[in-house]
Amino acid sequence: MKLELLSPAKNLDFGREAINHGADALYIGAPAYGARAAATNTLEDIEALVNYAHLYGSKVFVTVNTLLFDHEIEPAVKLIHQLYNIGVDALLIQDLGLLECDLPPIELHASTQCHNASVERIKFLEQAGFRRVVLARETSLEQMQEIRQATRLDLEAFVHGALCVSYSGQCYMSQYLNNRSGNRGCCSQPCRSTYDLYDGEGRLLLKEKHLLSLRDFNASQQLENMIAAGISSFKIEGRLKDLSYVKNITAYYRQLLDSMMEGHEKVSSGSCTYTFTPDPDRTFNRGYTDYFLRERQPMANFATQKSLGKLIGKVTAVGRNSLTISGTEPLANGDGLCYYDADGRLQGFLVNGVQGRAVTPNQMPDIKVGTTLWRNQDQRFEKLLQGKSAERKIGVEMLFNATPDGFALRLTDEEGLTVTHSVAAEQQEARNNSSNQAIWQSGNLLDNPIVKQLSKLGNTPFMATAIVDETQGRYFLPAGTLNQLRREAVEQLVALRIAHHRPADSPHSNSNNQTILPDRKGTALSTAEIKSNQAKKQSSILSPTFDYRANVINDKAEAFYRRHGAKEIERGLEQTEDYDGKALMTTKYCLRYELGCCLQGKNSSKPQLDIKPTTSLLLRNNDRRFRLQFDCRNCQMLIYKENFIM
Repeated sequence: MKLELLSPAKNLDFGREAINHGADALYIGAPAYGARAAATNTLEDIEALVNYAHLYGSKVFVTVNTLLFDHEIEPAVKLIHQLYNIGVDALLIQDLGLLECDLPPIELHASTQCHNASVERIKFLEQAGFRRVVLARETSLEQMQEIRQATRLDLEAFVHGALCVSYSGQCYMSQYLNNRSGNRGCCSQPCRSTYDLYDGEGRLLLKEKHLLSLRDFNASQQLENMIAAGISSFKIEGRLKDLSYVKNITAYYRQLLDSMMEGHEKVSSGSCTYTFTPDPDRTFNRGYTDYFLRERQPMANFATQKSLGKLIGKVTAVGRNSLTISGTEPLANGDGLCYYDADGRLQGFLVNGVQGRAVTPNQMPDIKVGTTLWRNQDQRFEKLLQGKSAERKIGVEMLFNATPDGFALRLTDEEGLTVTHSVAAEQQEARNNSSNQAIWQSGNLLDNPIVKQLSKLGNTPFMATAIVDETQGRYFLPAGTLNQLRREAVEQLVALRIAHHRPADSPHSNSNNQTILPDRKGTALSTAEIKSNQAKKQSSILSPTFDYRANVINDKAEAFYRRHGAKEIERGLEQTEDYDGKALMTTKYCLRYELGCCLQGKNSSKPQLDIKPTTSLLLRNNDRRFRLQFDCRNCQMLIYKENFIM
């Protein structure tokens, strides 16, 4: 099985750095219709990233994964054709109405926004023509195994980053509160807000707490179990995160996966070296959880939605203008430290000076001996990541020999791709001819001027793993001639690698075993038409009735579901805005469990509040009220708008 590390690319520069730090694939937003409206990119930048990624054998997946209104279908399809023409490897979509359109033969991935949370749903998506599904974040290891056994689809799963408290594609809270639909890329993140908690009698239980704000996901300790369960693509969340996060987290998981590659295939080419030690605690995080991978566990942080960073130590002494901190973690001017105050609120300060374990804050905090400190701004670490922090090189063997009218250089990369480039030049005998054949392997450079000059690959994507001079040092060549020979051979290998790694059915592909195809504008069947014909031959496995949670807001999506057996289809909330009796959020996270008051007694922790099993619970945010409903049979919590005034 191939193991793929999939990193976020906010833009072209972020994407290149993700590749440099070890990504096998990237996901990036299109100019429009992506689930992160603040992370769009031009077609020109996406094409440049495609070429850079394909040089290393990495892939580029583009997100066109919002729900679409009818007037957006035609421009979205046009955009998809443009993405296909520039050679992107796959498309992530949410709106199944696109499957009723004339799409080019591009690989389709079902975004996590498709609510890929059950075997039945995923089997249906396979029938519909998808090549890959991005599993719901809530999927357990046991469920992953079950899905793997039931389908041939590639399975992609999140391994790191922020968590949506609701099932993706099943959250309408932002749409209801601010007319900003998460399903259309504009989520206002109401889950990170503070709420008051009331019981059914109007008693205030908790005030101004982040009751729906989850810690961040970190599955690094479960990576081997995920591989065993059948996951082949490991996705890092973060198209809106900063560059240091992308570098650090990509490098961290690259090293982890490399240590687990025995028995698995490598997806992309090259090896990475780093100028820093990757550490996920040193970049933005709200504390970590592995969520539902193993079992239900506490996973929220009621006190803050902000980054905690890395645990530093405890305050051992408080002076007039300084604090002394336990531990061995080096501290630096400009570090940001944080702690919880007596009321449980997160507070912080900057470090103005350091002397041993004593720090001088920019403003002396009200803090006591024994208080735990975290660092959420690591000055030294950020400085390391500001410049060049990684290098990725593809191994290449070089063979130099003479031709009838000059010399030739053959390059063979680690995938076996080969180019040979020749130059016409005078074959001048060397004065100090060595009878030994000159071979350079793994840095063992013999005293041969030609080998020495050819080894200077500098800023190219390649590193020489072996250099053979078949002339055995017989000839003298000017350094300029050798440099030209090497440079032009490298340019040919770069072009070959980019062409070789274009998708097999992409226009203008010319690599081995691939066909050059014209732009799809004629009468040939598109991928969508082929998939549609296949799907029509298969029996539907869907219910005949679909409510608002199917997220149908255009005629194409309705036609798709009707073709698969649907009789009754309710339009989505983005179109109807009818929120009465509709769950604004469906989540596997449970506030009762988090508070130690599970109605099924599944949590062993001591109850934090005295909440009667029979009482109802309500959330309040400013003048908005929400009713909580607990579906214990499915172990879910649902949130509804509440009309009455407290």
